[in-house]
Amino acid sequence: MALGSIFGWKYVKMQETNEQNARAQPPTPVEVVTITSQSWRSGVSSVGSLRAINGVKVANEVAGVVSHLAFESGQRVSQGDILIRLEDSVDRAALVALEAQAQLANETFKRYSNLLPRNAVSQSEFDEARANFQAARAKAEQQRAQLSKKTIRAPFDGVVGLREVDLGEYLAEGTPIVDLNMLDPIHVDYSVPERALNRVAAGRGISLSVAAYPERTFRGEILAIAPSINESTRTLNVRARLDNADNVLRPGMFAEVDTLSPETREVFTLPRTALSFNTYGDFVFRVTENDEGQLIASRQQVTSGSTRGDVVEIVEGLSAGDRVVATGLLRLRDGQPVAVSGRDQATDADREIDG
Repeated sequence: MALGSIFGWKYVKMQETNEQNARAQPPTPVEVVTITSQSWRSGVSSVGSLRAINGVKVANEVAGVVSHLAFESGQRVSQGDILIRLEDSVDRAALVALEAQAQLANETFKRYSNLLPRNAVSQSEFDEARANFQAARAKAEQQRAQLSKKTIRAPFDGVVGLREVDLGEYLAEGTPIVDLNMLDPIHVDYSVPERALNRVAAGRGISLSVAAYPERTFRGEILAIAPSINESTRTLNVRARLDNADNVLRPGMFAEVDTLSPETREVFTLPRTALSFNTYGDFVFRVTENDEGQLIASRQQVTSGSTRGDVVEIVEGLSAGDRVVATGLLRLRDGQPVAVSGRDQATDADREIDG
């Protein structure tokens, strides 16, 4: 009995010592954000992929040896700009010969045209001269078209990718030369569940975020909606268009998309960095004062809702005006003293968040 009392007394003393040591530790500097109300448009959240409005792999129609390269990888080009030339000296010589034959046939046809009214030539001879001229002219045009295919041009405005051919290389028909994509504007393809059919329509706004630029939100509008529901997934395919003047959005990017409704609602929001997640749910560290006037980080369970870029909706657990630790949650524990460093990162309540 006496031994148990001694161990109990030592345990109490140890706890008191630990609490005193904790209070003696200097407060941990933290940045905080103040909870405010924001206007959000409700919407349908989806995931999708970005795609170029026009995107092709440029290839040659005729075989030949590369004699000239007129572009660099990653260069912006305009429709009609020359990309490469194939060696064409033989084709040019053939064109000169065919044009000469067409000229001779034309002279013969003109001569017969003057002689026919005077019955100096027969109708059959005149018809043959006309046919010979037309055939010679057609052969020259065919050769001219064949020659033009030795010069590969950009089919539309865009940005070329990495060059896949070299100077002097022999190219068989259909050899890939370079990727060409039109980046501004750009499309995003995504799908929504069939229950959301009444919440999507052509012309309705969307917001989009990508992993490469988590701090940015891109806006666009729905361009077209598939006429039928996918029977295997029960989803509806949607295509939207976004401006991309700075070319930061690229085809193939994974995107989080919100189809926005015209109505807005007031919500509490926090940066994603202010939330921590575990098996028991989401929580934050709310900054409060203890009886001694010291700032304390108090763990607070919350319920989160939808996400807009790097901002998360808080459904339950916090009120307007609450101050929450914005970053560095891993180094905190419940009841730990803190010191607010830097300015209070109050969210902008006056700005309507529509994605």
